[in-house]
Amino acid sequence: MTLRDGPPGETDMFNKVLIANRGAIATRITRTLRRLGVTSVAVYAEADLDSLHVREADEAWPLGDGTATDTYLNQDKLFEIIEQAGIEAVHPGYGFLSENPDFVERCEAAGVVFIGPRPHQMTEFGLKHTAREIAEKADVPLLPGTGLLDDRESALKAADEIGYPVMLKSSAGGGGIGMQICHDRETLDKAWDSVRRLSANNFANDSVFLEKYIENARHIEVQVFGDGNGKAVALGERDCSAQRRHQKVLEEAPAPNLPDEVRQTLHETAPRLVSAVNYRNAGTVEFILDQDTNRFYFLEMNTRLQVEHGVTEQVYGVDLVEWMVKLAAGELGDIQAMVADLRPRGHAIQARLYAEDPNKDFQPCAGLLTHVEFPEADGAKRRIDHWIEPGLEISPLFDPMLAKVIVHEADRDSALRALDKTLNETIIEGIETNREYVLTIMADSVFADGRMTTRYLNGFSYQPATIDVLASGTMTTVQDYPGRIGYWPVGIPPSGPMDSLSFRLANRLLGNEESV
Repeated sequence: MTLRDGPPGETDMFNKVLIANRGAIATRITRTLRRLGVTSVAVYAEADLDSLHVREADEAWPLGDGTATDTYLNQDKLFEIIEQAGIEAVHPGYGFLSENPDFVERCEAAGVVFIGPRPHQMTEFGLKHTAREIAEKADVPLLPGTGLLDDRESALKAADEIGYPVMLKSSAGGGGIGMQICHDRETLDKAWDSVRRLSANNFANDSVFLEKYIENARHIEVQVFGDGNGKAVALGERDCSAQRRHQKVLEEAPAPNLPDEVRQTLHETAPRLVSAVNYRNAGTVEFILDQDTNRFYFLEMNTRLQVEHGVTEQVYGVDLVEWMVKLAAGELGDIQAMVADLRPRGHAIQARLYAEDPNKDFQPCAGLLTHVEFPEADGAKRRIDHWIEPGLEISPLFDPMLAKVIVHEADRDSALRALDKTLNETIIEGIETNREYVLTIMADSVFADGRMTTRYLNGFSYQPATIDVLASGTMTTVQDYPGRIGYWPVGIPPSGPMDSLSFRLANRLLGNEESV
């Protein structure tokens, strides 16, 4: 165990809160707990020993070496630390155990407060077919679809009745896993076994169902917060349509080009859904919006804090992590009174920076960070949630997200310019990242005009300005021009590119100075 020097917490809210997570969200929770005067207790896999959240936490306990299963998902190790460290509450962040009802039940059995929803709410919303049933009872618009399907023949018959295209979906899990668009009977017939097998392998549940597929769809989600006693509020909506393989790349609030009456109806519908089950703590209700008709339909409910919660915080001037901790401690107060005078201010956009190589089909990139430099943060206009520093080794064992860059300005155009400037001033060297890919998306007219759909990035063309050496040799050495000159007197021979003209032409093609 490592301890950070400093005074103990100054509040009776909780003495110690365990942060059962890593990366940017763990750093974010640590800083909120410090502001509240609560002792933060971090846990870390050996690969994350040098992470920012480990250094900033009041206490840090090791989980050993290995993968997520061996470390952050190892409940037995976590509960050993909970007992030894005298933990009173656990904040799960997002991912890992944040939506695991078994973990919540173990917390409750151990007398530890879980800062999040109740376990049965995770179970009910975690399975998409039961979530649809709850939504139907709450009079929330649903896409035409089915319950759980028993066999291939039932699926084919239901698809004929719904009308193609349809989406064959796993009831369990998320992140785009276990989903297949089917445009005809032949595609559905072939997808039946593969989707069920994928679902069983990833979620230990091969249950599937069908939904009508909207070709020209936007992904709109509403931030909700419930007090656990039937009161729930909405804190605006976010547009998360800029997705690659169902993984979000850019998120913003409020959603652009959304009619006011649709926006208002969304804000009324989402709290109605969660209040129907006395939902507790933060959550997100996700909707599919038909771009052609502006009609929206319930997609799913995420019973946790979202990665993109920061854009909502910037627009509404709130701290959702603080709300979560205070609610769990019984110190939040009346949430409906708290939001009565809240109004959205300006526009916020978030870009996710990943350790991945867009030139190699976005494969994750592990390695040593040699240079990390972010522009100075400004709480009101520029916020950067991250966990990295120079000298940190990025492990291949965990999610490759490095940072969330968020800007907040008076309007969307200003926010786009601010995000472009911030990303251009951001330096992450030593490994490949998706920074240039994000900048290229932002410069595209479709994104600039706010006309994204969930399929937008599927056909987006990105040509990185990089050189990929497939087979190296003596003539492929790349050195600076003009190189080392006049060094003979001190024993170092002159050197430089073997063909200085070609090297300068290459720089010109890439938009670099010829002398670089």
